[in-house]
Amino acid sequence: MKLLVVEDNQKIVNFLKKGLTEEGFIVDTCMDGNEGFAFASTGAYDVIVLDIMLPGMDGLEITKELRKKEIATPILLLTALDQLEDKVKGLEAGADDYLPKPFAFAELVARVRALSRRSQKLTELTHFTYHDLEVDVQLHQAKRKGQILDLTAREFALLLLFMQSPERLITRTAILEQVWEMNFDPGTNILDVHMSHLRKKLDDGHKIKMLQTIRGIGYMLKAVEDKD
Repeated sequence: MKLLVVEDNQKIVNFLKKGLTEEGFIVDTCMDGNEGFAFASTGAYDVIVLDIMLPGMDGLEITKELRKKEIATPILLLTALDQLEDKVKGLEAGADDYLPKPFAFAELVARVRALSRRSQKLTELTHFTYHDLEVDVQLHQAKRKGQILDLTAREFALLLLFMQSPERLITRTAILEQVWEMNFDPGTNILDVHMSHLRKKLDDGHKIKMLQTIRGIGYMLKAVEDKD
């Protein structure tokens, strides 16, 4: 499970990074609201642990903007504020849960796991569609315009990842961790090779191209008409 922790207190960041990693989570951290929003906008996380009081964008603003972008990643808000009205503001902004400081680490872990279980509903879906693409998880089959695509197991896993988050940037690191389930050197070309093969199978012969490269960052599934 991959978490994003956005918190501007270095001691808390270090504590959460160490503790959550020991609990088996993959943890990215940010200490600035603007950077946190950029990371969260990739849609690459299972749960976001988000402080309200941050430099740059605050936690409530980040939450509102993520929901406007239709990014449904579960959000656990952390704050020193514990009044009922502050809790209500956070939930109304689109947060899924709220934990006032100081908190017990065991409670935070329990809440993160509970939020993750709720988000698993997405991965339990067995059929995904986008534009003229279809993916059936149970049949392990992908089609474009009704034609079955001859994909390898790895190519199918890549396409399924993109079909779960269409029109959202997925970073190279996130793809490698979720599809290969290992930490690769981000400079490796293993991903580029597989993406090249998948793009050829998806897009050759079609005016609308599906796989878009965000140079140096990652890839996105988005229908774009080829002007050439």
